[in-house]
Amino acid sequence: MESKTVVLDSCKLMEFRPVTTAAAYLLPIIQRLHHHIRASVLAACEESSAAALAQVDHEGHDDTIYAIDRVSEAALIEFFERELTEPVVLIAEGLPTGELVLPAPATAAEARWRIIIDPIDGTRGLMYQKRPGWILTGVAPNLGPATGLQDIVLAVQTEIPLNKQHLSDQLWAIAGQGARASRTNRFSGESAPLQLSPSRAATIAHGFATVSRFFPGRRAELAALDDELVAAALGPIQPGKAQCFEDQYICSAGQLYELLAGHDRFVADLRPLLGPEMLCSHPYDLCTELIARELGVIVVDPWGRPLAAPLNVTTNVAWVGYANPQLQTHLEPHLHSALQNRGFVPD
Repeated sequence: MESKTVVLDSCKLMEFRPVTTAAAYLLPIIQRLHHHIRASVLAACEESSAAALAQVDHEGHDDTIYAIDRVSEAALIEFFERELTEPVVLIAEGLPTGELVLPAPATAAEARWRIIIDPIDGTRGLMYQKRPGWILTGVAPNLGPATGLQDIVLAVQTEIPLNKQHLSDQLWAIAGQGARASRTNRFSGESAPLQLSPSRAATIAHGFATVSRFFPGRRAELAALDDELVAAALGPIQPGKAQCFEDQYICSAGQLYELLAGHDRFVADLRPLLGPEMLCSHPYDLCTELIARELGVIVVDPWGRPLAAPLNVTTNVAWVGYANPQLQTHLEPHLHSALQNRGFVPD
């Protein structure tokens, strides 16, 4: 299992180590939270019909909240109120203002950490029992409202399996210390370490490479960009042949998992570039991208820069994942050319 090397100058290193060491104590607490949410959501999925879980509860800050989401949100608040020993700023979709300081009556200024959570990423696939969902948590030192994805030092990602699925994966990473994973049999409770390794292929030929276009609205533009990118990377279409494949997994964390597990080689979610009317990924959807990076996956913005978005529930985030540096070197110039051909330039 490869880990990405983190290079820091001596001054930053002195600041970096205490923060990551301090955050480590939160790992077992967050893992227990994820187990609690997973159990609650699985119970709801087994006891309720897909139609009931797919009922719209309300329209959230920047997304639709379904009945299944309410199950996980209730478990989240109850757990933190019981388990927390120091104030934190909790950031999650479904909270009245998108964030909440716990335990009351603490203030945001007193909090040491900002914890961003997506209790279910991949709601739409899970509520119809099509594909697993994921519980996501990222922990960053509290740097005020400017705290961003780039500040996350601890990330945990836990699979919510389908009813018919008995295995569930959990992944976690501490910045600069690599990533680990385990696979649990949810019926027996047995758990074992899991080795995950991104693809080492230098080309997308005969592999999965996806430009995300999940929802109605400007999908034709994204598909045309996808075709241009593949043609530039692999050459003209061969009659009767499939040069590469795609997987429209409606779940950012699921897409990251497919990259770090070696299933996918390239993912580009460019929806925010197409306009504010697009339903896009938000910081809580990508709060565990640290895990992928610690395993060697390249996760950047469309122009190759590190992701930088504030920890909130409304900012739209465009991102690109390359399974390894060779794929980035091969594909990134073609992606930039395709974007520039459509008038997109770095901000």
